[in-house]
Amino acid sequence: MDRRAFLALAVTGGVSIAGCGISVVGDTRAATTTGESSRPLPQAISRPVPESELRQSVARDAIPAITAPVFAANWDDLEIDLGDGTYRPQLGHDDLVVGVELDGIARAYPLRILSWHEVVNDRFGDRPVLVTYCPLCQSGMVATRRVGGEEATFGVSGVLWNENLVMYDTATESLWSQLLATAIRGPATETQLELLPSTVTTWGEWREAVSETTVLLPPPLSDTVVGAVRFNYGFDLYDQWAKVWDAYPDMAPGAADGDTRLSNRELVVGVRDGTVTRAYAETRVRWAGVVNDTVGDLPVVVTTAPGYTLVAYDRRVAGEVVHFDREEDVLVGGGSRWNVQTGHALDGPHDGERLHRANEYSPMLWFAWLAFNPATEVWDA
Repeated sequence: MDRRAFLALAVTGGVSIAGCGISVVGDTRAATTTGESSRPLPQAISRPVPESELRQSVARDAIPAITAPVFAANWDDLEIDLGDGTYRPQLGHDDLVVGVELDGIARAYPLRILSWHEVVNDRFGDRPVLVTYCPLCQSGMVATRRVGGEEATFGVSGVLWNENLVMYDTATESLWSQLLATAIRGPATETQLELLPSTVTTWGEWREAVSETTVLLPPPLSDTVVGAVRFNYGFDLYDQWAKVWDAYPDMAPGAADGDTRLSNRELVVGVRDGTVTRAYAETRVRWAGVVNDTVGDLPVVVTTAPGYTLVAYDRRVAGEVVHFDREEDVLVGGGSRWNVQTGHALDGPHDGERLHRANEYSPMLWFAWLAFNPATEVWDA
């Protein structure tokens, strides 16, 4: 059975399962008022994407997007009624979250929830925000949810493109690539959402770095496009699939791509400058400790962060290219120590400054990066 179809059955009640480091992404500069932006897209992509390249995995809204999120300081004393019993979901120190800090507001979105819902329509003050996660590709994306200058609500179309989540918007009924944050079919084709800074890290690391954060509460406390739903968020369906894919690699997404430079399920962060793209594999970067490199004309530093993830920063500071070293949990360069997770200088002559991210898109599995960037280079020591 299709892994996503199985999830949809679980969502709609067809299957009973009740028993069963911070990576900075998006532009850290000031946001636009339209909620749209312009980024170079991979040259191999046709727009609109031919319908023959899309695969209807499940029905529209079978994976229900969250439309009315509710937040609290933590999940302590949380109890969920599953209909045939109750359970108390736990959010542990090492559980992964997508962290967002905008307009003086900080929130965490646990992957325990995002893996079941994939799309959250939220609001930070007056700014409508879209938080997304594709479990198949392990890619997160946060953006302003405005289309043509107007606020839009997004949902899960049930379609996959290159095994990546395809969303729809209610304003134009266009289809959107989650990984590219770009409309690929419909009236809004080629429109790009404005990416916002976000992080993928552990709940413990995020809470320590941003003490005033709140965290998304699971449905039915948060509402969805189909109303109240009740799942066992302690059950990680995609973790079960990952074990199957590890045992039977030919069944894994991207297994037929023919590129053997990396394992299909290797986590990578991709960096682009002009027509040059390069992928950095988590295992290689972890072995190296820190990578000082140049992609096209862009000087970058890449290292690992808590939560089995990667960070990539532009290593230009005050107009000068800086060489970075790694000392335990910090980067060291230009006479300052820098927080690995956030890119903030902790002391020295650059105290208070922040490195800009070098990656447009979050770390993801190799097969997903390769599908959208077939001419990519792969970094090696």
